[in-house]
Amino acid sequence: MVNALELKHVDKVYDGPVPTQVLFDINLAFAENSFNAIIGSSGSGKSTLLNIMGTLDRATKGEVWVNSQSTAKLSRDGLAELRNQTIGFVFQFHFLLPEFTALENVLLPHRIGTSIISKEIVDRAHDIMELMGLSKVKNNPSARMSGGQQQRTAIARALINQPSIILADEPTGNLDSETTETTYELLRKIHQELNTTFIIITHDRRVAEKADRIVEIRDGKIALDMYR
Repeated sequence: MVNALELKHVDKVYDGPVPTQVLFDINLAFAENSFNAIIGSSGSGKSTLLNIMGTLDRATKGEVWVNSQSTAKLSRDGLAELRNQTIGFVFQFHFLLPEFTALENVLLPHRIGTSIISKEIVDRAHDIMELMGLSKVKNNPSARMSGGQQQRTAIARALINQPSIILADEPTGNLDSETTETTYELLRKIHQELNTTFIIITHDRRVAEKADRIVEIRDGKIALDMYR
């Protein structure tokens, strides 16, 4: 079994007048093409864990490996390149640019990596948006789409650079129950068709139960690691 992402003895301490430790000796490995959920209550450390897995933040102690590459000695630019090419992020708030169309928002991560937007990339964006059921609104400004359409656009944006890993932080936190169900069915479809590794952060156990593996974080420690 090949791991897409691995954490070895990870601690995280935030400096301050009274240093606060939020993660304690975290050891986790996520296999390639797996579909995982990390659950925990507010303040449990799960979002900090996601930031460290996504190299948005550095661990105080321990190692993070992405696709068998240690991130410990990578420069800031090296980490940015790794994120852009390997990891797709989906957040609770979609962070779309309101003055851009859905298609333009989807193309943004590729534009950040290179100013050249080839026909191949545009065709890929169209294919992804069709998979997302967004073909009819691809030329709409993002502000003129429903909440579900905006979140699906954010997922399409995360996929444009063909990342091997998707990290999703409460991706349906602002959606109603019906749209939540539709979105998670879509994430499953992407996982099956594109063989992408998914790690989803959520506080909702009903959502987590759709995953093949559930990891629970409690007070910065792993309290449960269960395969279904």
